[in-house]
Amino acid sequence: MNIPQHIVLFPDGNRRWARQKGLHTLEGHKKGYENLLDFSEWCRKRGVKVLTAFGFSTENWNRTKEEVDYLMNLLEKCLIDNLSRYDKDGVRVRVRVIGQRDRLPKSLQEAAIKTEEATKNNSNLFLNLAISYGGKWDIINAVKKIIQEGTPANQIDEKMIENHLSTAGLPSPDFVIRAGGEMRMSNFVLWQAAYSELYFSPKFWPDFTEQDLDVALAEFDRRSRRFGK
Repeated sequence: MNIPQHIVLFPDGNRRWARQKGLHTLEGHKKGYENLLDFSEWCRKRGVKVLTAFGFSTENWNRTKEEVDYLMNLLEKCLIDNLSRYDKDGVRVRVRVIGQRDRLPKSLQEAAIKTEEATKNNSNLFLNLAISYGGKWDIINAVKKIIQEGTPANQIDEKMIENHLSTAGLPSPDFVIRAGGEMRMSNFVLWQAAYSELYFSPKFWPDFTEQDLDVALAEFDRRSRRFGK
């Protein structure tokens, strides 16, 4: 089977899952992040090299303070409490946080630094956790860096911009999986996913299983990627 090197994940539908079950919406987020940790392991076992997961978007700052604070605490807990899980023998997941790190609570910034340092030599899976991330922000930020370096306009090309994105040095995403029934990119990895194969699952993210991943991978294997040729 042709396994994608780099999967992008939209773990969507957490709040709708909770409402459907009569739970507080924050319980949906908790279940969703637990499922994300399992999903990273499923990907690793199947030979996926890079997983980029949407944790919190630039637009999510517009949610209620209660929800934002809960998500920030949950993301910090995921990084710290599961550090041993990422780093244990046989798993060896390298973790990196991408996005507007200066907007994050100081404790979450520190947790990101600690986790990145502890896992920097791991090589079985590269997990990018996008927090306060937006695709437009990523492109604008890359352009600003290039301008600050004093690069002449006639020397700027696609490769240069790619080398200044938050995902610099990683292969472009092969496969985008979005749970939750929505069919849009929602301002995520807009540049990087230009030629990615897209897969939309009607299941809310907390209900997405290992078997659902296998169904998605089988669909990817059937696709013919022509890159516009």
